Amino acid sequence: MSSLKRNLNACSGVTVMPPDPDTKSLQFDILIVDDEAGMRTGAERSLEHFAVGLEDFGETIAFTVRCAATGAEALAEFKARRPDIVLLDYKLPDMTGIDVLENAPEPRDFLTIMITAFASLEVAVTATKRGAFDFLAKPFTPEELRATVQKAARHIYLHRKARRLEDEKKQVRFEFISVLAHELKSPLAAVEGYMHLMKERLKGGDLAAYDSMVERSVLRIAGMRKLVMDLLDLTRLESGKKKRSIETVDLVKAAGLVIEAVGPIALAKGVKFELKTPERLTMNADPGEIDMILANLATNAVKYNKQGGSAVLELKREDHGSVTVRCSDTGIGMTAEEQAKLFGEFVRMKNEHTRAIDGSGLGLSILKKVVKLYGGEITVSSEYGKGSSFEFTLADAEIPAQNAETALKA
Repeated sequence: MSSLKRNLNACSGVTVMPPDPDTKSLQFDILIVDDEAGMRTGAERSLEHFAVGLEDFGETIAFTVRCAATGAEALAEFKARRPDIVLLDYKLPDMTGIDVLENAPEPRDFLTIMITAFASLEVAVTATKRGAFDFLAKPFTPEELRATVQKAARHIYLHRKARRLEDEKKQVRFEFISVLAHELKSPLAAVEGYMHLMKERLKGGDLAAYDSMVERSVLRIAGMRKLVMDLLDLTRLESGKKKRSIETVDLVKAAGLVIEAVGPIALAKGVKFELKTPERLTMNADPGEIDMILANLATNAVKYNKQGGSAVLELKREDHGSVTVRCSDTGIGMTAEEQAKLFGEFVRMKNEHTRAIDGSGLGLSILKKVVKLYGGEITVSSEYGKGSSFEFTLADAEIPAQNAETALKA
């Protein structure tokens, strides 16, 4: 009697994992190919209630088991349903396990564990070349069988997950390039059209007649430049390669400059922009990041406002030390569905009020990522037709030691 059979007679040797309601259960198919009936039955019983837990991924792999006694039966089983793992005896009545591997139908994305009492270096090399993943020498115990199956199952899971992630990455890259091409195609076409009109002198020889075309072309080019700069900011943030210069930033001054910068577009829409801050408010931060945060908030509060509306930018230091930033407007507001998509990349709200508003669709995505650098989360309250309010807190960033020493000497 083999070691496997002796162990099964002594005790079940089965590892039973209780079901966990928080884990997702996967099912892997195992095909056992062996001409010895006792070996097939013993292996099948050993794996009957066996499961492999993948704690890091919150998933569990359970197994269904099929059996075949000959190479021909194994090949028929392959055609009936593709297995995930094959326990394959080298010495079969009608052919060798190597022959089975050579004649297995495509795709051959299963893992093979060779089981044999006649293993040699030559057999091992040949089997490995044909795709064998591991070996079990007869006689083996239920524990050895389960350990080998567990290793194979984990390998399959990780390989397939990596392949799925790679496919998802390709899809994301394709969608990103498609959106980017769409965003650039329209302004490029407009500028090209204006250039052809000017080249053909369709408005005669008076240069002043072409001023509006030049102005529109400049605006389109500025929009494309903004898109490129936003993309660079987003890439640096996501890659962690953005260089940060942490220093003491005067938030009152920074907010004042931002309000001044949006002044022309606020004046054009008749939007009254109010700034509410204490007399003095500073924090440890990267000046460029603070400008990015405040500029995105202020620009959106004006762009998506109503004609003759109002906006308020408030900054204050809380008792717990963080700085709260709140920007409210009396603009066009958002529906619940629009709010759910708000911080996605290349997301722009398109309705009868926003169709004529230019933008890259990256501003709020960048804003959210920068706010996270300071331990903050953005909350949004909005009512369609009445306005929106954005709020978050910023914690002081840690000033590098060398910067702190320089500040003390100064």
